[in-house]
Amino acid sequence: MTRLIWLALIIAAAEAIYTWRLSLAFIALITLGLSMAPVLVAKWAQITVPKSFMLAVVMFVGGTIFLGEVFDFYNRFWWWDVIMHGGSAIGFGLIGFVLVFMMFQGDKFAAPPSAIAFFAFCFALAIGAMWEIFEFGMDQLLGLNMQKSGLVDTMGDLIVNCVGALIGAGSGYAYLRGRQLGGMTGVIEDFVRRNPRFFRKWRR
Repeated sequence: MTRLIWLALIIAAAEAIYTWRLSLAFIALITLGLSMAPVLVAKWAQITVPKSFMLAVVMFVGGTIFLGEVFDFYNRFWWWDVIMHGGSAIGFGLIGFVLVFMMFQGDKFAAPPSAIAFFAFCFALAIGAMWEIFEFGMDQLLGLNMQKSGLVDTMGDLIVNCVGALIGAGSGYAYLRGRQLGGMTGVIEDFVRRNPRFFRKWRR
C-alpha cells in the first residue's frame, strides 16, 4: 500500500509537469519527499519501523498535503482537518516517547515515566507548531490557502495538536506502567521488540 501511494504521487507529479501545472507538481513532489523521509531516516539509523506505522505516516502526509490541498478535502469535509492534525499529533507523541525512551536505553528508572511522557508531549507540540509555520510559508510563497481562516484555523489546529499529543504521550506513559491503551501501546511494544539493541535496560 505504501509503494502504491508513492507510485500515485510520482504519476501525479509527472502528469502535472507534462501539463505544465507546476504548483501541482511541486505539491506532489513535496508530498512524496516528506512521505519517504521517515523510511530513509530509519534506514540511515538502522531502525526497524513497523510497517503499519510507516503506512500511517505516508497516508497522513498524502492526506494532508495532496488530498487536503489538491482535492480540497479541507473545504469539502469539515472533519478532515481535525482528523489530520489530531492523528498526526498522536503519532508524533508516540514518536517523541520512543525517541526519549531510546535515549535512556529503555531504562525507565533513569527517568520517571511522567518525565518521558512530558518530553514526548512537548516534542509533538513542537512538530505541530513547525507545521503551522510550513502552512504559512506555503501560503506566502505559492499563494495556497493552507491556513484557511488564518488565525482561527491556526489556533484550532494547535488545540487539536495539543489533545492529540496528550493522547500519544499518555499512551507511552500507560505502556511504561504496564497498561493497555488501545492499539497504541501495541505499536510501542512492536517497535521495542523489533529494535532490542536500543532498549537493553528495559525490564517490565
